[in-house]
Amino acid sequence: MSEQEPAVGGDGRPPAGEQEPDAERVPDVEDLPGGARAALEAVLMVVDEPVDEASLAAAVRLPVDRVHALLVALEDEYAREARGFELRRSAGGWRVYSRADLADVVARFVRDGQTARLTQAALETLAIIAYRQPVSRARVSAVRGVDVDGVVRTLVARGLVVEQSKDPATGAMLYGTTPSFLERMGLASLDELPPLAPFLPEGADLEDLTEGQL
Repeated sequence: MSEQEPAVGGDGRPPAGEQEPDAERVPDVEDLPGGARAALEAVLMVVDEPVDEASLAAAVRLPVDRVHALLVALEDEYAREARGFELRRSAGGWRVYSRADLADVVARFVRDGQTARLTQAALETLAIIAYRQPVSRARVSAVRGVDVDGVVRTLVARGLVVEQSKDPATGAMLYGTTPSFLERMGLASLDELPPLAPFLPEGADLEDLTEGQL
């Protein structure tokens, strides 16, 4: 056996102790509590737009036909048990949505939540989006130094931020502020935005925001 060819077992995998790094870090989803169904649900709970079966299969490391069968089973299960949410096929992919017949309840919650004060994390995120729009969540995360997915979803739910377009280079969703944001800030246009510095996390680079590095 040449030095360039690693040893493999009878199943084509490297012997114990010589597994690939990824294989050591990512467990088999079938061995996790809840198995593959739970793994798929976990992924579906964090996506912001429909995800195709091939991408889901890659995430949970299962064949596409197995993932398709699991998705159909989950779709049927949620509908049969009258959950507050449903799994739907949309735009060539799958995504979890609140049930259509509960839209009034959800809308009332969102409207009532408008009066709640924004957290410091939300203020920081909103300020970065306002000054650098259109901007992706990844770019905002880079400035804040933390994941902002949940905060952005909150801002969208409150009508302060909206999906504007997709980055033609990366395909990432780009976000910007809404007319409601201007109204709540008491501004006629974005040109009247106040200085950004007081809203930024400590250590954030102002040059990244003012010179278009985001």
